[in-house]
Amino acid sequence: MRKYSETETIKELEEYISGTYQGHYTTGNPNGEQKVQTLDLIESIGDAEGFCRSNAIKYLSRFGKKNGRNKRDLLKALHYVVLLYHFAGCHKNGNGLSEYKV
Repeated sequence: MRKYSETETIKELEEYISGTYQGHYTTGNPNGEQKVQTLDLIESIGDAEGFCRSNAIKYLSRFGKKNGRNKRDLLKALHYVVLLYHFAGCHKNGNGLSEYKV
């Protein structure tokens, strides 16, 4: 058990991220047309890191302002931070968390 409910928060984030894939254009439609996620296009022109960083900042800055203390804004910000972690290649660098001093 973690002191600040990190385990529960990570579980909520996983559920939120899984739910987002149902709304994205990740599969073909009934007419057989293939759809592409906008983020894939943004990555193809080399802007994925900046896009994810900017969106994380956007959702963090509107927390507590638009629709009050909306936890969905925090989940969106966390999702963009996870995507930034991916596009920045952090998961490929080094040999895991042991390299980080806490």
